[in-house]
Amino acid sequence: MTNTSVPQGPPVPGGSGHGRGLIHAGRALAKARLKASAPQLYRVLSHNAFLARFLHRADPLQEWRISIFAGADLESLRPLGTGPAVTRHDVSDAAAEYVADPFLVLAGGTWHLFFEVLNARRNKGEIAFATSDDLLQWQYRGIVLREPYHLSYPAVFAHEGAWYMVPESGEASAVWLYRAEAFPWIWRRHRRLLTGKVLLDPTLFRHDGLWWMIVETNPNHRFDTLRLFVATALTGPWSEHPMSPIATGDARIARPAGRAIIRNGRPIRFAQNCADSYGASVAAFEMAELTPTTYREERLAFALVPNPDNGFPNGMHHVDALQFDGRWIAAVDGR
Repeated sequence: MTNTSVPQGPPVPGGSGHGRGLIHAGRALAKARLKASAPQLYRVLSHNAFLARFLHRADPLQEWRISIFAGADLESLRPLGTGPAVTRHDVSDAAAEYVADPFLVLAGGTWHLFFEVLNARRNKGEIAFATSDDLLQWQYRGIVLREPYHLSYPAVFAHEGAWYMVPESGEASAVWLYRAEAFPWIWRRHRRLLTGKVLLDPTLFRHDGLWWMIVETNPNHRFDTLRLFVATALTGPWSEHPMSPIATGDARIARPAGRAIIRNGRPIRFAQNCADSYGASVAAFEMAELTPTTYREERLAFALVPNPDNGFPNGMHHVDALQFDGRWIAAVDGR
């Protein structure tokens, strides 16, 4: 999730349940009036992750949290277990306002879940992790990466015997590659891959002997411009694909929503729908043709949509899926 430099407002006071109910009702009424009287302004505010967070402040129904889903295939993913894997209440070393953007890896027989923690005291995202032996019971471990700038979307992967992470570091106007000095606790900046004014949710994957990266770049934070880059090596140099941008003017399909995967030899990218509000749902697109000079994609039937039955009635915006032991496992977030 992306943070901006908008100053943080004062905390919403606590009090009795009745008082909190009045606060929530007043906030809902204000949002409804704004949406009716100034729909364009409402859309702008909803598209800004920080302002949306500010509008929903202290509302548990709008709090981002993380769960594990499983299914026989991507299209049949359902919650695994009876509740969320990680919430802000599990975070013990930061004043967490939410947890989001989960990435799942298996290392040494243990599941490691990396995710963003929004530290309310700093108004910055930081990267933390939790572990599990069975994907059902999770133990929060701690913050492992903190920078002067906002961090989120901690895409962790292994390559040639080393562990790497490419988090979103757009506030630093760059895409940074981190390398683990001592996995999973110690990470160091290894190489700057790209520079640019806006670089949101960079998503790297390997296909046909090349490295690829998709990243959202609209300078007005409309989340509607997806660019494609290619390199012969992980550390670059990276160059923009001749058919980039591969999505323009469509906030329903442009912003990445998790790790790109390879299924039946074809890459699949996930995209969050930000057309009406930030992080409303997730769609998937198969890259039917991907070469250094051509690109073509097809929308799949897969979808993650808000649903009270899956624990996320108010939004879903991220999925990290992988195949394990004959089924698909996915770390998702929602509110």
